[in-house]
Amino acid sequence: MNAPMDLETLKALETGAEWSSAEYQESDWIDILSDSEQAELHVALQHAKSVSMDMLEISKEDFPLGELAKRLKKIENELMNGRGFALIRGLDRSRYDNDDMCLLYWGIGLHLGNPWPQNKHGHMLGDVTDQGKAPNDPTSRGNELGGVAMPYHSDGSDLVGLMCLNKAKTGGLSTICNVLTIHNDLVKLRPELLVELYKPQPVDFRGEQVKGKKPWYEMPVFSIKDNRLFVRYIRPYIKASQRHDSAPRITPLAEEAMKLLDEMTQDPKYTLFMNLQQGDMQIINNYHLLHARTAYEDDKENGQVRFLKRLWLETEVLKSRPKWAESNIGAHWGKKKAISRLDR
Repeated sequence: MNAPMDLETLKALETGAEWSSAEYQESDWIDILSDSEQAELHVALQHAKSVSMDMLEISKEDFPLGELAKRLKKIENELMNGRGFALIRGLDRSRYDNDDMCLLYWGIGLHLGNPWPQNKHGHMLGDVTDQGKAPNDPTSRGNELGGVAMPYHSDGSDLVGLMCLNKAKTGGLSTICNVLTIHNDLVKLRPELLVELYKPQPVDFRGEQVKGKKPWYEMPVFSIKDNRLFVRYIRPYIKASQRHDSAPRITPLAEEAMKLLDEMTQDPKYTLFMNLQQGDMQIINNYHLLHARTAYEDDKENGQVRFLKRLWLETEVLKSRPKWAESNIGAHWGKKKAISRLDR
């Protein structure tokens, strides 16, 4: 059974991965790279560059790590079976240019999972920075929007990673929300609304559908596979689907359920905030956590422009997934692969 569809089959899931913000201090979830691990990374970087200057040609084997590889496997397991998030700190941003930082990030990512494309361009390493898109542009994607706060949402992969290359002048905090805990609380508090979120909801393709195909698709917010919870939730895209006459209408009960879910993501007990420093790498379980950011202000004249690189990763820890998650929703993009070349 992939998903319970009635009150009798609803249940709390993966309770060992529940948490509240009161349980953690910053020191609990920051993994600081040791001097020896940084040295490992530097050697691996030089080796990878000797293999190829094309990042897409660099495999896990081309980025060899010793003790750090063992630590990254532990982090991967914690991401999928534990608290669901980690922040790796210690890369010396002043030591490396953008290309080297990206290759270091790519190499670390390869030890956590298999990269997936993120958009119709096939970007395997994407950009999260102001790309001049307006929030009311129906084809805009969250990583292209500058300045505005982003609501809690999930992406289209097992793990989503962000590496900070540059900070904004002010604001732009990264924040996460334990939607697994919210789900389990809803089992007790409002099961009749939770049932609605297990039903397929219409989602806008944001103009990236296959030519001639419908501009929306359907996906449940919550799914179950082998007693694991899988979440896929981008409320603005669900709302945007309603601009298409052919898309199913969101039911009043589903609307009420999503409104309650959004309200619960604003409860501090479910959330943590991270002030990413240059070189920091945040990785989260995309099925247990939602992520967002606070509003920010850039100062382009003085080079204070928020700029992060993004990875979508398929983890080896998961042995099975719901049908929609067997490959990301961008599978219709084909086999195109590229590295976005925006620079800051």
